[in-house]
Amino acid sequence: MNPGPVLQTFSRLGVDFLLIGGMNFLLRHQPVTTFDIDLWVRDDDANLDRVAAALHELGAEWGDSASTFRPVPADMAWLRRQSVFCLTSKAGAIDIFRSVYGLGDYESCRARSVETTRDGITFRSLSDLDMLACQLALPEGERRLDRVAYLKKLLGHE
Repeated sequence: MNPGPVLQTFSRLGVDFLLIGGMNFLLRHQPVTTFDIDLWVRDDDANLDRVAAALHELGAEWGDSASTFRPVPADMAWLRRQSVFCLTSKAGAIDIFRSVYGLGDYESCRARSVETTRDGITFRSLSDLDMLACQLALPEGERRLDRVAYLKKLLGHE
């Protein structure tokens, strides 16, 4: 997985997004194994148009099933079909979230987000407090306990 081209393309095309998930944790805190990049995007038509354009430029493919994976269209209509999309691309796997379970609205989380620069690319990352909330919202068996412990210690919530 190479997050550089994904972050660069989304940033260059003016997509309003937050980096979430394991890649956020990896780039901001500790090296962890992650096989995809998770992006929470502002859920409005203008932004979804930019998301579709970025994914199209990255050669992303998506389908309802493995047999229906095809290059994504350049228009955003397909992004209204569901709230989470798991795609493949030349840069690796990309998950697009229009909403995130366990977190409040996008605007509140964006206000708490952290500006991050990596390899000359500036983007917004989910805050440590919201990363912890996201983990704690998962069923116990799905939580990344190492991340929970690390974030609790970092935030003084031990």
